[in-house]
Amino acid sequence: MGDLLVFDLDGTLVDSSRDLAAATNAALERTFPGHTAIPTGVVRSFVGEGARLLVERSLRHAGIDRSAEEVLPVFFECYSERLLETTRLYPGMEEALDELEGRTLAVLTNKPGPFSRTILEGLGVAPRFARIWGAGDVPERKPDPSGLRRLVEELGATIETTWMIGDSAVDARTARGAGVRMAGVTWGLDPMGLREEKPDRLVEHPRELVCLGG
Repeated sequence: MGDLLVFDLDGTLVDSSRDLAAATNAALERTFPGHTAIPTGVVRSFVGEGARLLVERSLRHAGIDRSAEEVLPVFFECYSERLLETTRLYPGMEEALDELEGRTLAVLTNKPGPFSRTILEGLGVAPRFARIWGAGDVPERKPDPSGLRRLVEELGATIETTWMIGDSAVDARTARGAGVRMAGVTWGLDPMGLREEKPDRLVEHPRELVCLGG
């Protein structure tokens, strides 16, 4: 069986799209009162490559000609207030994590590390993971593979028996850059981009994760 399973967070382990959309719109309203709210589905399409790009894309969509850096601190403040209002594990994920007991699990996400740990702690699954790393915990965000390589090294795994589990093209490119295999989950934020990257395996339901082998 696989020595190490490294999970993405948003779109893979948890559905956080409504909280992210609420935080994005709250930040824009606080900074530029009167703007038209961006639909959740649109914000959802902006998620996966870090908060700065989420804010940048949201500003562009709203037609606001200001820098992401100006709004980013407000977004972080707004998001910190609603990390767990509606964010939940995907159906079947908790049971899959139960079945993976005894395997080494980790999280590598572009969401800030403190937010990621707070979410997984709040959902009661943080102890399942040997590491929960996000922005600020590793030098570069995904698809840079350095964080994934460091996880392999620190956790005593091997490239050959490590899987990256994610929902997006970003995760597939991260896995490829690190030389590990990639399992793409089909319930996430970027199913089309994921399929275009041709992951080693497509996962239709969390229960299939227990079949990932070394």
